[in-house]
Amino acid sequence: MNRTLLFLMVCLISMITTQASALELKNITYSTKEAGTVVFSHSKHLAKKSPRGAQAFSCATCHTANKSKKHYTMAEMYSGKSCGACHNGRQAFDAHECSKCHQVKEIVYQVKETGPTPFSHNLHLAKVKDCSVCHTKLYKTGKNQAVSMAEMEKGKSCGFCHNGKQVFGVNKCSKCHRSPELTYNTAPINKATFSHAFHTQAYNCKDCHSTSVKPDRKKNKRVTMAEMEKGRSCGTCHDGKSAFSVKGDCEKCHTGFKIPSQLTFKSKNGTVVGHFSHEFHTAVFKCSDCHTKLYPYGNGKRTTMKQMEAGASCGACHDGNSAFSAKGDCLKCHKKN
Repeated sequence: MNRTLLFLMVCLISMITTQASALELKNITYSTKEAGTVVFSHSKHLAKKSPRGAQAFSCATCHTANKSKKHYTMAEMYSGKSCGACHNGRQAFDAHECSKCHQVKEIVYQVKETGPTPFSHNLHLAKVKDCSVCHTKLYKTGKNQAVSMAEMEKGKSCGFCHNGKQVFGVNKCSKCHRSPELTYNTAPINKATFSHAFHTQAYNCKDCHSTSVKPDRKKNKRVTMAEMEKGRSCGTCHDGKSAFSVKGDCEKCHTGFKIPSQLTFKSKNGTVVGHFSHEFHTAVFKCSDCHTKLYPYGNGKRTTMKQMEAGASCGACHDGNSAFSAKGDCLKCHKKN
C-alpha cells in the first residue's frame, strides 16, 4: 500500500470519527392521541451500565440498517416490537408500566348529587402497575362516557374490581364520595343534625339513598316531622323498632335541645296567669302526643279558655275524662303568685 492511499484512509477515518463525536443526541417527543406526550431520552439510555460496569446500550442496539419511521402500537410493543424488545420486565421495566413513560393525571369527576369525586391514578398504580388492567379493557384512554352506579354494581367500570372480593365494593360509597355531616335549620327548635359517619358504620348508602327512602340527595324536598312519624324519610328506620322513634327523644337529633321544665303564661300587662309543667307531662306522654297535633313547636297561637272548654289545646285531654276538666279546678294551672 503506497503512502498516498494510506494517508487518504487515515483522513477518511478521522472524518468519520469527528462526525460521530459531533452527533447531537436529542430527546424525542412523541404526541399520542389520547395519552399525552411521551419523551424518549437518548442520553438516559446510553448512560445505562451493565452489572459489570460497561456500557449497556449503544446506538446499534436500537438502530439497525433497516430504517423505519413506523409508529408502533402498545399492543405491538407488548409483543416485543420496538421499545418492547427491551422493556419486557427482564432487561428493563415492562412496557405495561405505562406511567414510566406516559404522564398520568389525578382525575376529579363532577357528580351532580355528591359533588366532586376524585380518582387517583397514582394510588391505583401503587397497587396495580399494569395499566392494561383498565385500559382499554374497561376504558379507552382519554374521555369516556359516564357510567352510573347501577351499572358499576353489575360489574362495569370501577365495579369490575370493586366488587367486595378483589377490593372494597362500590356500595362503600364514602370511600370515593364525600359524606358530609348535615345540619338542618328547624327553627324555632334547635337545628337538627345528621351524621353520615355514624350511620355508615352500620348501613350502606343505598339503604337510604334509594327509590324508597331518598333522604337528602341534593336539594330534595324537605320532609316534616308529621310525615316522618308516618314512616317517611328518617321515619323509615326511626320507628321505635329498628331505631329510636322520631316521635320522641327529640334531643338525639336536635342537638342542644332542652325541654323547658315549666312554662309560664302572662297576660298583656305582664301578670302571670298560668303555668304548664313539661316535666310532669313528659313523664307520662311523648312530645308527639301534643306536638304538632295540638301545638306547633315554639310559640304557638294563644288559645282562650272558652276554646279549651270546647276541646282545643289543653282541652283535648283536660275534658274531665282523660284528665281534670279545663272548666274547673282553675287553681291547678292558675296558681297564686
